[in-house]
Amino acid sequence: MVMSETPEVRAALEEIESAAAELCGQRNAITAQLVELIGRLDTDALWESTGARSLEHWVAWKCGMSNQHAKDLVTTARRAATLPETLAGMAEGVISEDQVAVIARKAPDGMDHHFADLARNASVSQLHTALRIARQAQPPTPAPDPEPSAEDETSTPAPPVEPEGERKVSAWFDEFGTWNARVQLPAEEGAYADQALRAHKDALVQEWKDARKAAKDAGIEEVSPPPFPTLADAFVRMCEHGLDVAAAERPHGHRTTVVLHVDAESRAAELHLGPALSEAERRYLCCDATLEVWVERNGLPIGAGRTSREIPRRLRRMLERRDRCCRVPGCGATAGLHAHHLIHWEDDGPTELWNLALVCPFHHRLHHRDIITIRGPADELTVIDRRDRLLSGGSLARPPSGPFPDAPIYQHVPGERAQWKWYDPPVVRT
Repeated sequence: MVMSETPEVRAALEEIESAAAELCGQRNAITAQLVELIGRLDTDALWESTGARSLEHWVAWKCGMSNQHAKDLVTTARRAATLPETLAGMAEGVISEDQVAVIARKAPDGMDHHFADLARNASVSQLHTALRIARQAQPPTPAPDPEPSAEDETSTPAPPVEPEGERKVSAWFDEFGTWNARVQLPAEEGAYADQALRAHKDALVQEWKDARKAAKDAGIEEVSPPPFPTLADAFVRMCEHGLDVAAAERPHGHRTTVVLHVDAESRAAELHLGPALSEAERRYLCCDATLEVWVERNGLPIGAGRTSREIPRRLRRMLERRDRCCRVPGCGATAGLHAHHLIHWEDDGPTELWNLALVCPFHHRLHHRDIITIRGPADELTVIDRRDRLLSGGSLARPPSGPFPDAPIYQHVPGERAQWKWYDPPVVRT
């Protein structure tokens, strides 16, 4: 049902739009202040002492944002020097955060004035298009003059090397519990993967045909024949075969064996036929690696220590089910996790569930370098930074204690169809 345009309806719409415009202007101004703070945090790498793996991680963790949102804010902060007019427009409340993010990601240097002005009348999608046209209009960057060669100047130059295609693999579970994956490979590697996938499908198809023939020869009438194999079935079969091969070569949970020579009195350690290790490196290796320890005195072996405190497969499964991800607050990493002994293995810490916690390699190294401290037991785990501050996974967001910034109302863009044939982007001469 369409509501008629009565005076009451018009008044309600005007009230809502006026309030929304004011809030959007304040939001843009507030975001500009946040970008300034992020820039200050980046200037002296202050975030490095907080246990965060990057500035983007700190912003996502402390501000309760998505990784992409945090990445956009950091990109904007790092381009503040080249986009003063654009950021001034956001501080005034007249250019939105998403518009600034597009400009910060894609605008060439020297075009700040043009796109700051365009953003006041163009939507985010129109800015994407304008930036693409502007990049195409730029003259190609001249290649640097080659260094003089000792070879004969008349020799034939080597052909240019084609850039390698980008390689990406991502996998995730969506909100419905369905596993999703996206793979991007260069053509030659993609062709190899495609042939492997189709080979597994061909094998499934042949098995399907053999099963149908066997049922027919046995006089079995199939009320509902099995479904014809798909590429999804082939992918699962390929993963199963790969897992079987990996399990045969290296059982789950095993890590490459490390041979360590340790002095019985000083505990100074060195790798077998390798360099000496610092105390942090020694304790890191002794925490989560299949280890062969030789105890020595005056350079002569006097015995072998425990050859491994490898976590049994069943215990590892229980640990993964309990922790799910890195236990350091704000991290959330799920791949390549280490099983950290809370009471260290060197100090006779047992390999039991209460004394273990999953941590990512990054935070595991930070712990053994005394940048963060992880304390147990596992059900009462605490993590503190080098300033003895307790790390928590919550956002820093809290109710404002002061007035909102004084910002004009946000004037939305017209939303008209852009006539790109009349668009004349500026050209930056280098």
